Amino acid sequence: MITLTSDFGEPYPAAMKGVIYSRTDARLVDVAHNLPRQEPRTAAFWLREVLPWFPPAVHLAVIDPGVGTDRQALVIRAGDSALIGPDNGVLMPPARGLGYPDPEAFAIDPDHEAFPATGGEGSTFDGRDVFAPAAAAVHEAGVEKVRKIEWLSETDPEDLWFPDPDLRGREASGEVLVVDRFGNAVTNVPGDVLMDRFGEEVAVNGTAVPAERSYAGVEPGHRLVTVGGHGNVELAVNAGRGDEAFGVGVGSEVTISY
Repeated sequence: MITLTSDFGEPYPAAMKGVIYSRTDARLVDVAHNLPRQEPRTAAFWLREVLPWFPPAVHLAVIDPGVGTDRQALVIRAGDSALIGPDNGVLMPPARGLGYPDPEAFAIDPDHEAFPATGGEGSTFDGRDVFAPAAAAVHEAGVEKVRKIEWLSETDPEDLWFPDPDLRGREASGEVLVVDRFGNAVTNVPGDVLMDRFGEEVAVNGTAVPAERSYAGVEPGHRLVTVGGHGNVELAVNAGRGDEAFGVGVGSEVTISY
C-alpha cells in the first residue's frame, strides 16, 4: 500500500498516481489533498493522527513550500513503514506517531538516473518527478531494504515539534494547533483536563463555556469545549464554527480554567 497526502487539490495528485502506477501495482490510498496550502505543521498534525491507523505502508506526503530550493528530499523509515516527502519537518511527527522517536532518515539523490523526469533547477513538481518514483521504488524494494537503495544516503532531517501546554493548578494554557474543516479549533491541551468536568462550565480565556462529551451536549449554534478523536481539547460550536465563535485561529493562545 502507498498512501498519498498533499495540499495540491486537483488534478496534480493524478500525475503522481500515474507515475506510481507506471512503476508498481501497489494499492494507492488518498489520505487528503485539500490540506491548508504550504503549512507543514498542520499536515504533520493530521498525518500523526491518521497514519497509525494504517497497516505497514509507504506514506507519500508532499506539503512543500520549499520546492525549488536546496531542501532535501527524504525517505524516513519507521519500522515496517516508510514516509517520503520534503525535508521541512512534516515527516517527523507522524514517524513518532508510528512509535519511532528517532527514525532512520535518508536523503534522496534527485539527479540519479532513477528520476529521469526531473526538470533540474526549473522543476516545480517534485511530487511527480522525485517523490512519486521514490515511493514506488521503496515499495518495490521493500521498506526493510531501504539502506540498499543506491540513490539514498543517511542524513539528519529537519524536525518539527508541537509546543507543550502549561498545566498548573486549576488552569491549562496552550495554543490552537489546527482548525479542521468544520471550524473546530484543536488545541494542544490534553483532553484529560476535561474528563471529570463534562456537564460543568469551564472558563476559556476568561469566559464561561460548557464542557460536554459531544457537540450535541448544547443547542445548535452554542459554544462548547470538548475532546476530539485525537484526544485534545477542542473549541467548538454545535452546527457552527468554533474558530469564529471563539475568535481564534492557528497559533492563538488559549487558557482553560476549571
